[in-house]
Amino acid sequence: MPRKARKEFTLQQGSSVYHNDAHYIVLQITNLDYVLAENFHTKQIDKLRISELSLSPPSPEDRRVSVIDAIEDDDWKVAQQRLEIIQPLVHKHDRTVEDVKSVATEHGYHINTIYKWLRLYEADSSLMILSPKARSDSGSKKLSSEVEKVIDECIESEYLNKQRKSVAAVHRLVKLECRKATLTIPHVNTVRNRIKSLSEDLKIRQRCSKDQIHDALHMSMGEFPHADYPYAVIQIDHTPLDIILVDDVYRLPLERPWVTMAIDVYSRMVAGFYISFEKPSALAVGMCLSNVILPKDKLLAEYDIDASWPCWGVPRTVHADNAKEFRGNMLKKACQEYAFSIEWRPVGRPHFGGHIERLLGTFAKEIHTLPGTTFSNTQQRRGYDSDKQSALTLKEFEHWLTVLITKSYHHKLHSGINTTPYQKFEEGVLGTKNTKGVGMPRKIDDEETLKTNLLPYVERTVQDYGIRIDDICYYSDVLRVWINATVEGRSKLKRKFICRRDPRDISTIWFFDPQLKCYFPIPYRNTAHPSMTIWELRKVQKKLKDDGAVHVNEEMIFSALETMREIEQEAVIKTKKSRKAVQRRKNAEKTAISSPEVYEKASVTKTEFINDEDDDDIQPFDEMLEVRRD
Repeated sequence: MPRKARKEFTLQQGSSVYHNDAHYIVLQITNLDYVLAENFHTKQIDKLRISELSLSPPSPEDRRVSVIDAIEDDDWKVAQQRLEIIQPLVHKHDRTVEDVKSVATEHGYHINTIYKWLRLYEADSSLMILSPKARSDSGSKKLSSEVEKVIDECIESEYLNKQRKSVAAVHRLVKLECRKATLTIPHVNTVRNRIKSLSEDLKIRQRCSKDQIHDALHMSMGEFPHADYPYAVIQIDHTPLDIILVDDVYRLPLERPWVTMAIDVYSRMVAGFYISFEKPSALAVGMCLSNVILPKDKLLAEYDIDASWPCWGVPRTVHADNAKEFRGNMLKKACQEYAFSIEWRPVGRPHFGGHIERLLGTFAKEIHTLPGTTFSNTQQRRGYDSDKQSALTLKEFEHWLTVLITKSYHHKLHSGINTTPYQKFEEGVLGTKNTKGVGMPRKIDDEETLKTNLLPYVERTVQDYGIRIDDICYYSDVLRVWINATVEGRSKLKRKFICRRDPRDISTIWFFDPQLKCYFPIPYRNTAHPSMTIWELRKVQKKLKDDGAVHVNEEMIFSALETMREIEQEAVIKTKKSRKAVQRRKNAEKTAISSPEVYEKASVTKTEFINDEDDDDIQPFDEMLEVRRD
């Protein structure tokens, strides 16, 4: 089944919405969960749950999604620049002609061009809509990609540094580099407009001293810049939890899980979380962000929790530390497509991450009351056998944490905001007698596409046998047309194609067909092989290497996998290591994104595979607790 279009909208009085295929007009937002709306045809007024509303009714003709990987990198950069130019005007209800004219003049464009970009972006809310269209005469843009690259590189090297060189100095370097490469020299105004389009935050961070950055961005006294409404800034990070969990069959001790958690800085509401037994990775970041953006109704219904958790929508900014899982291409492309930005915590500025760290510190105290807690250090744990006392499975702990968040934490007085997180969030969205609310956040309709957009990718050639990734072959008839394909104009260079896979189940990959501009699921070439996780594959590869294997092939991998699983199953009760392996596999099977038959024009986002062999270097929350367990 093809996935629904990537649509989003901001809910407010007068919005046109659909509920169960019926057309409604929003009359009033009564609270964070419900609206009063009038049926467009019957004029009946109904109370509707916000999370069940959509921008348009389901329509077979409308089941298209934006194909991110179909856009060239140069075109993507142009789209980014255009969005930065019009961003101050987007969805601004009191926007005037003078406002648009001012932006047009500032950036050197005609006012009609700015209006065109606004019309396109506000109708679709997709960055891709701003990518340049091919011209009927030559298909080229005003500047060649080579010139654009020179400008970008010169701005990066000459302007965005502590020497704070002038625009003229940057243009002189651009002229020099263009002459060397026999390229057309762009006008100084072109370079000036490129620099103007850069965000002020970026200029401050790259060109100013530490003290100037601190003063300019108002980081003192626990304040955070621009967190002036709900979902303006979301902080996200990981930490191991202070509790030993048990497996869900024998209820014997396993290990401490990891949590990736996000907080809305404005209200201190928990925006989302993801718990697993795997160390932090791009997958954990993606799953947590999915939870941040999507409504929580399914999660609450799964655990039969009668509570409100109105945190959903696309954040304006995601703030994270400098760990590698936050810097992959997947996250970069996803934030561009869904129109949010990423900012990284400056080294040596612990207060930048203080909100999320205090949140986890608060939850740590509650976790210490549970059976199986490891406490914060060995001194506190003295005389307490965490393994023997452990009692909760991963799902049971997730249930407990969801209840703690929605029924306790969100409704307790928070000293930092002098009210409860829930009330603060509600005030920011709906407003008060003295302040105007920002309205309900942008809502994403296509949940599965969003989750898919946050999965990893690799690039591979298509051979006679299909596609090989990590010594495993994948094949389907849809690959035939691309077998031994070469790069256009370079007959000896094999063409590489984007292949995505869910680390929790690598039995299927998704192959992007650049001609049809859609994704197709490609299974193992030998469909008799069992599914496995990327973590199991890493263990198998390590074992084969330790056993002296020089040339590893597919049969050796699956033979070793079968042997390892048999050993684990036989020892599952006796050893904790075997229970961990079995439980991880079960959890992965339950949570992996299901494989559809065909992805017609599926929306996707590039990323990099994270090699979990390097995960031992990750040390999140260095500042969170001064004393940690050995």
